[in-house]
Amino acid sequence: MTVPEVEPLRTLDKNGKEITTVGFQRFGFDCEVPLDVVRALYLRPHYVITEAANGDVSDVLDSQEEAGHARFTKGFSAYQSKSIFHPETQSISYTTLTRFPPVKLLPPSQRKRVLVTGGAGFVGSHLVDRLMLLGHEVTVIDNFFTGSKTSVSHWTGHPNFELVRHDVVEPFMIECDQIYHLACPASPPHYQFNAVKTLKTSFQGTLNMLGLAKRTKARFLITSTSEVYGDPEVHPQHEDYWGHVNPIGPRACYDEGKRVAETLTYGFHRQDNVDVRVARIFNTYGPRMNPFDGRVVSNFIVQALRGQDLTVYGDGSQTRSFQYIHDLVDGLIALMNSPETRPVNIGSSDEFTILEFAELVRDIVEKVQREDGERPTRRVQIVHEGLPTDDPKQRQADTNRARQTLDWQPRWTVRMGLEEMVRYYKAKMAEGSL
Repeated sequence: MTVPEVEPLRTLDKNGKEITTVGFQRFGFDCEVPLDVVRALYLRPHYVITEAANGDVSDVLDSQEEAGHARFTKGFSAYQSKSIFHPETQSISYTTLTRFPPVKLLPPSQRKRVLVTGGAGFVGSHLVDRLMLLGHEVTVIDNFFTGSKTSVSHWTGHPNFELVRHDVVEPFMIECDQIYHLACPASPPHYQFNAVKTLKTSFQGTLNMLGLAKRTKARFLITSTSEVYGDPEVHPQHEDYWGHVNPIGPRACYDEGKRVAETLTYGFHRQDNVDVRVARIFNTYGPRMNPFDGRVVSNFIVQALRGQDLTVYGDGSQTRSFQYIHDLVDGLIALMNSPETRPVNIGSSDEFTILEFAELVRDIVEKVQREDGERPTRRVQIVHEGLPTDDPKQRQADTNRARQTLDWQPRWTVRMGLEEMVRYYKAKMAEGSL
């Protein structure tokens, strides 16, 4: 069977202009790739062939979920896995027979050897996709505590790609030109699961990677966090604000871990002339985000898709600003290749109360369900529970430095990013992996 003809979705930026590519040319580094190619890497099921009831194998699932996928990935199914899904036994027959997407053929002088720690995680996997499509040689190291092989498995076997199971707490030797140091659990349930391990990852892992950068003379970028500002007394938060952090609270292992990681980074910069970059990431969402990591976006979408009431902690008046994953990757690559060595906030200035955000997620889930011909039996409600300890009341990025020094600002609207993420989780549910 074939997928029904579906009009591709048009994605409009904040100015109403259609987004057809992600990335841009900055500081002599081209990171622009077609949006459809990037989407084909994550807005897809793990299988595109399904066994029929009579044992025959059809080319694709003839379903509304597949039609929804086609809106994003039309024309790029040739680069997707040909694994076979067996509905009756809920099993999947994986295959290595897949064609990789076209990557840029760069001359050796332009091809970077890039190490990405935590590259199998949510942010890391999207960064890896972009770097691979750009034609660079990428090595990923990950201990898979929160990351997953499936997030980068579509590159396994590619001559430019290598995946190594390794914990950054232990030394790692490699030759490289750039190091993106992302390794560290980032959601409260994960980083609080083993607070001492989180601290070791932030300190010892960063120490090891800075030592590698010193030896190889590689440029080093660490992904810090807006959590270094704690529960801020300044709003919005600018890079010169020192923060308001509880050093002994339940979130301290992550907050103070990232703060000391920044201290280490600038210690190596001043003492050993290591070329460093520090990105302070604010709330980010997008496909491949762990649906059970306790973060608000994934919580709301999964609850709404399952027909469960949305859980808001406190009265919902606390605020957050949300950026889409492609904007973050644009910012990280721009910062890595820029001359800026000061910390840079990478986030959105579009501020929502959590209650407003819950209502927006509910509306978008209902919109996607209507488009797919589904009629929920009831409208999900919003319920309130107690506020977690040290939960920040306000969080909004002051991104003036990024605008001025990187010529970067978010392009994706929250609504467009949420719709893409809803379709991603919806497809994961349809294939039985969520």
